[in-house]
Amino acid sequence: MEDEFRVEVELDDDEHGFSLGERLRALDLDEEARERLGPGVLVTRDGSLLFLYTETEEQAREAERVVRQLIAADELTAEVLVTRWHPVEEEWKDASLPLPTTPEEERAEDEARVAAEAEEARLQGRYDWEVVVELPSRDEAVELQKRLTAEGIPAKRRFRFVVAGAITEEDAFALADRLRAELPEEADVRVDVDLSDVTRGPLQFLPF
Repeated sequence: MEDEFRVEVELDDDEHGFSLGERLRALDLDEEARERLGPGVLVTRDGSLLFLYTETEEQAREAERVVRQLIAADELTAEVLVTRWHPVEEEWKDASLPLPTTPEEERAEDEARVAAEAEEARLQGRYDWEVVVELPSRDEAVELQKRLTAEGIPAKRRFRFVVAGAITEEDAFALADRLRAELPEEADVRVDVDLSDVTRGPLQFLPF
């Protein structure tokens, strides 16, 4: 399993943050700083948030030092944190936190992640994965929505369409396969994913 690291920089001032971000993007660094950042450092920016992605923790720590020097040189203030992608919890976490090392630890963290995502989805009323079913009649849609709800599956109906929420990709496709087997052939079943919370922004590699 490959580790992935990033340096997260949250600047206190958007205007000053633009200055720092532009310095990194425009490669306004001295030769020593460029050499220290090394090959393959990926820089992205979203408002006052700046992210530097690296392959190793050593590269991330070096990138952290370079960024802190730039912040100090521009007399800015910011929070800087080195994080590592957690493959079980599927989120970025403090790089100093250990990853699970046994199947039992991985299973426990996976169960905790799913439970947390389920609670968040329940509170927000929005799921990352949805199974969308179009049925031949309104009555069939009403019946399906009632049946799924009775099973504890969050489902809503709009006319002949039923939308069922799922926490994970695996859950969504498993439910879709099951419904295709149970419903009439005329029913159309598809899986949709909501990517609205994924950060989008231009990507740029520093030269090497």
